[in-house]
Amino acid sequence: MRYTPTMSTETFEFQVEARQLLQLMIHSVYSNKDVFLRELVSNASDALDKLRLAALRDDAPGADVSDLHIEIDIDAESRTLTVRDNGIGMSYDEVGRLIGTIANSGTAKFAQELREAQEEAGAEGLIGQFGVGFYSGFMVADEMTLLTRRAGENHGTRWSSRGEGTYTLARVDDAPQGTSVTLHLKPADADDQLHDYTAEWTIREIVKRYSDFITWPIRLVPKAASGDTGGEDAAQDGDAPESAGTASAPETLNSMKALWARSRDEVSDDEYHELYKHISHDWREPLETVRLQAEGTFEYQALLFLPSHAPHDLYNQNYQRGVQLYVKRVFIMDDCEALLPPYLRFVKGVVDAADLSLNVSREILQQDRHIRMMQRRLTKKVVSTVKDMMTSAPDRYATFWREFGAVLKEGLLSDSDNRDTLLAVSSFATTHSEDEPTTLKGYLERMKDGQEAVYYLTGESRQSIENSPHMEAFRAKGIEVLLLTDPVDEVWVDAVGEFEGKPLRSVAKGEVHLGGQDDEKADAEREKQGEEFAGLVGWMKEQLAEEVKEVRLSSRLTVSPACIVSDAHDLTPALENMYRAMGQEVPRALRILELNPDHVLVKGLNQAYKERDDRAGLAETAELLHGLAVLAEGGRPKEPGRFVKLVADHLERAL
Repeated sequence: MRYTPTMSTETFEFQVEARQLLQLMIHSVYSNKDVFLRELVSNASDALDKLRLAALRDDAPGADVSDLHIEIDIDAESRTLTVRDNGIGMSYDEVGRLIGTIANSGTAKFAQELREAQEEAGAEGLIGQFGVGFYSGFMVADEMTLLTRRAGENHGTRWSSRGEGTYTLARVDDAPQGTSVTLHLKPADADDQLHDYTAEWTIREIVKRYSDFITWPIRLVPKAASGDTGGEDAAQDGDAPESAGTASAPETLNSMKALWARSRDEVSDDEYHELYKHISHDWREPLETVRLQAEGTFEYQALLFLPSHAPHDLYNQNYQRGVQLYVKRVFIMDDCEALLPPYLRFVKGVVDAADLSLNVSREILQQDRHIRMMQRRLTKKVVSTVKDMMTSAPDRYATFWREFGAVLKEGLLSDSDNRDTLLAVSSFATTHSEDEPTTLKGYLERMKDGQEAVYYLTGESRQSIENSPHMEAFRAKGIEVLLLTDPVDEVWVDAVGEFEGKPLRSVAKGEVHLGGQDDEKADAEREKQGEEFAGLVGWMKEQLAEEVKEVRLSSRLTVSPACIVSDAHDLTPALENMYRAMGQEVPRALRILELNPDHVLVKGLNQAYKERDDRAGLAETAELLHGLAVLAEGGRPKEPGRFVKLVADHLERAL
């Protein structure tokens, strides 16, 4: 069908400022040229929403609302792409005012009018808020033609421009209801990331990515329906000619299944799992589904998933974290890091907001109070879901903690608002059980009478911790110790400090006074041993002055001759190495050598110290004793070669 003007075509110039803004729009605003189709489809969706609301209010007499939809028509031969809708359309004056003026959004004005009329429910469904998205078509097209007729009017309007500073306006007869935008496409250019937008697979991919959940059907017109009877003029008039033959049915490209916008009863678990697999690229089913709907002054919906398996690159610096962000069902961002903290980087899902402070291209999130509010709410929801899972589904919780517990504990360092809840949902290996982890609350319930602290020890593995000499007195007295093997454990225990009034205390730091019924007897025995070993302790401190800050008798050893401990407020060697690996220089802290006064080696060394005047050989033994203590905690002597030689020489003399 051909549309002819009823009056001469008028040519207008953009103002100088508008012309500059237009060039900026075409070359600088959008980083991905594919989004032009998202913008045009979003505008078409807005037009359909407006017509539906106008029909409900009887503001569009005679409007056809029987089959509201969006069509995409491509013609590879003439290299045109047309996006059309049968929505509200525009009048001649509206086209000149809205399309002819950059950054003047009819949608924004319509939403404002609805708010003023206290019809917020109608404004929520409108997407475009900038009025510049229409011009994104010039990124991929040399010329754009718009053909529109407002619902209820008899005449249409054609707008055309090459994006070079002028545009034309003309009234036309017999234009269909709604709006069609025809783009005369530039040649494909891979170097400029300009795809061939006449390829059907490209269109399908873009619609699936950006507009899959638009409320209205987006139909791809079959090539057989495009025909070849209208030629180039029809394309310039902004609408495809009627087919001379019988066309096959148009293909609907979008699913229209925004699961987060539907009630839980309307969605099956299989549908949730299918969405999870689609957005996470994970073939496994999710461990838990988290729904959230916030209402009030700022509305949004969220559908989040806790995976059942940690990805292999979860701890890589370049791991792509974040959830998908939509605004009114229009895709904005794939990995929106601002919506969840880094320690929840494994969470996948969708957040759909009614409105957000985006930049002009709708590609970048602006930091405002709405974003921070959403992050706080989403974080609390995820953490509370883990807490609920802990009691209602312990098997699923055990799987979750095995896969993601080490990551979740990072929140103990960075998220003070949720620290108490994170502590409550954390589980730890413990000497109380070889198989079952414990919570801190469970630990407190089992604490012995008079025990003043929650004891823990960090290390590379459970086996290495259990074999540590630091554990000997605790094992002998039956005092439970948490066995912390994740790297983050070295840090969070100091940051947290206590749980429900009980301090968290390392069994490898500071002095240990475990107490018992024979406290007075033990104190008297320690005082006597202190006097007996005073000479040896002072001498060894002089001999090892470059390696240790202090030598003292130990109350934590029952089997081993010696161990190395840190002062209560010093960094552990593992933490020092961690900081150095991150490029932070930390001074080397001298540590404390503790001797077991009941061990035969220490007793023999003390006897030899008292009886010999020549202590050169004893100095080597003291050095060996220190090296053995360093090895026992998983460290390495300062000079491994010298240490091996000393061991070999002493073994040789012993034969």
